[in-house]
Amino acid sequence: MNFPTYKRMNSRDYAETMDVEDHSGFLLNDTWVNNGKPSWKRSLPHVLVATLTSFLFGYHIGVVNEPLESISLDLGFKGNTLAEGFVVSACLGGAFVGCVFSGSIADGFGRRRAFQLSALPMILGPSISAMAKTLQAMLLGRLLVGFGMGLGSSVAALYVAEISPAFVRGTYGSFIQIATCLGLMAALVIGIPSKDIIEWWRMCFWLSTIPAATLGLGMILCAESPIWLYKQGRSSEAETEFEKLLGGPHVHSAMVELEKADRGDTDGVTLSELLSGRHSKVVFIGSILYALQQLSGINAVFYFSSTVFRSVGVPANLTNVFIGISNLAGSIIAMTFMDKVGRKMLLLWSFLGMAVSMGLQVAGASSYMPEAIAFYLSVGGVLLYVLTFAVGAGPVPGLLLPEIFPSRIRAKAIAFCMSVHWLSYRSLTSWWDCCSCVYLKN
Repeated sequence: MNFPTYKRMNSRDYAETMDVEDHSGFLLNDTWVNNGKPSWKRSLPHVLVATLTSFLFGYHIGVVNEPLESISLDLGFKGNTLAEGFVVSACLGGAFVGCVFSGSIADGFGRRRAFQLSALPMILGPSISAMAKTLQAMLLGRLLVGFGMGLGSSVAALYVAEISPAFVRGTYGSFIQIATCLGLMAALVIGIPSKDIIEWWRMCFWLSTIPAATLGLGMILCAESPIWLYKQGRSSEAETEFEKLLGGPHVHSAMVELEKADRGDTDGVTLSELLSGRHSKVVFIGSILYALQQLSGINAVFYFSSTVFRSVGVPANLTNVFIGISNLAGSIIAMTFMDKVGRKMLLLWSFLGMAVSMGLQVAGASSYMPEAIAFYLSVGGVLLYVLTFAVGAGPVPGLLLPEIFPSRIRAKAIAFCMSVHWLSYRSLTSWWDCCSCVYLKN
């Protein structure tokens, strides 16, 4: 009996994007379970531990937002907007480097060990930043934590897809977005006392080492990806991990489907094959999805939402609360509908919603608009934008990519596409920093 998870493309289009080797892939195919659905409760703890990387990603993106003024004063670069911009965005450069190497690390050492390796710089980096006495030490810490973020975010998308039963894979994939949102909100809340308590910003960095250490230790108890174990020729260990994740009755059928998916092709994949080989089209699609995610303008909305809200009389603290609630609400909607309406539909409605919300913001900025209406259009447009982004454009690319890539290239292809994500993120962040510098100088 089949349990469909989402609307699929027709067979002709599907054949163009998927390898023959994956037509019967064990976890990325809907027909592998013959005895009913496995219990989602078995795989849930493993997914929750893996999403700690996403929580840390959100936390470190927002950890310097509130305390930045205190950090600049204590470290002696108060008023230097360029240095402040580097402190905010230095982790993104490290994330790009970590993401570039994530595919090789995940394939070479396994998914669990890759998580543990990502936890190390996310412990060491914040520790260096917390003890920093100079700008250089702060930047070093931010670069290290960025490396861990880049490595962990790629492996998280890969691991969650490989250990999740098909009928809840979309829901579990949405946990990544929700964890990112919660991490960002946690950073903003924890940073509030920094304006009143001397050197509270150091505590903000120290606190982040707790979930990082939990990730490293928790992975000792988590299951390794059965796909990776099988590709390493460790079939008996793959069966053991299947039993942890699915339960004994489903182990045999899962192994049968995994054997069908294997075609004995164990050669490594090169960058040239990703860019110009038979998989280049699907890699291009994945890269474009991540590029469009960033080019949609989400950075501008997050960076300048406070300015928009302040211009209509909304305090900065309320801005963070409203943005956080909208982001979380959108992530919960995505989790609810991901496996019901499909990935493509959520993407279409997400980008359409963002376009409509931008139109509302433009209308609210018009000088011909009455002040009361402009208030609702401006604030409502920003909140609607964040909500619709979190429904599709935020979570779908990270979930969709592991599903469309053949198993042989999956880790390295995700690493390449995520590198495009971090490169776009870093480029746009630098652009907004430059805009901010010009604005402040004028």
